[in-house]
Amino acid sequence: MGITNGNKKVMDRQVFAMDQVIFREGKHGSAAFVVQEGKVEIFKTINGDEEVVLGTIEEGGLFGELALVDNQPRMASARATERTVLIAISRQTFEKKMSSSDRFIRAILRILLGNYRAVVRRAAIAEAKLKEHGISIE
Repeated sequence: MGITNGNKKVMDRQVFAMDQVIFREGKHGSAAFVVQEGKVEIFKTINGDEEVVLGTIEEGGLFGELALVDNQPRMASARATERTVLIAISRQTFEKKMSSSDRFIRAILRILLGNYRAVVRRAAIAEAKLKEHGISIE
């Protein structure tokens, strides 16, 4: 199932069942996603087996875009928390849009995302350590 522009497919619809993993932390990202229906949980794995939930993406939300902007591996995993329909935005479509933007803005965006990745990584580790001591941050 896809969205076309003339004969050219520009976006792809994908359906995920509850608890189905959409992508895994550390893997190369080839698409960003918009939630058309359902919900997606973004989580990091700490110490090899402990999951720390970073957030939930609901209808209309975007996720997975960081890997397209800075070409780094996925910083977290994503899984559907219920039946979920996503619109996938391919790397090719994303790069075409980015290439038409100002180089300075692209550079600033990459720097900001690098800083964001570092903060999220530290926050997930801190949350896991707090949980070890029975402290919840919610």
